[in-house]
Amino acid sequence: MSDVPDPRCALRRVSRSEWVISDLRYPPDDSRHAVARVYELDDTEVEVVWLRDLPLATRYGSALAVLDDVQRMLSVSRATRPVTIPHLPPPPA
Repeated sequence: MSDVPDPRCALRRVSRSEWVISDLRYPPDDSRHAVARVYELDDTEVEVVWLRDLPLATRYGSALAVLDDVQRMLSVSRATRPVTIPHLPPPPA
């Protein structure tokens, strides 16, 4: 997500077929800094080993797709406004 002005996570290639996703809100020596390791299986599929407890898939089409999902999951505001329930008088007896 390169269009995000202050990205929370970074995708870094560590070998020809492996990437690491890091949470930039934590220092490198903090265990929460490492989010996932991404391994390329072929040109159109990667496998993810989650290093934090995130309810996300383990297979994606690309490393960038994994980063997008992580950014969305870790975004600051995922909450929605409460649903208003109409209050009606009780039915006649």
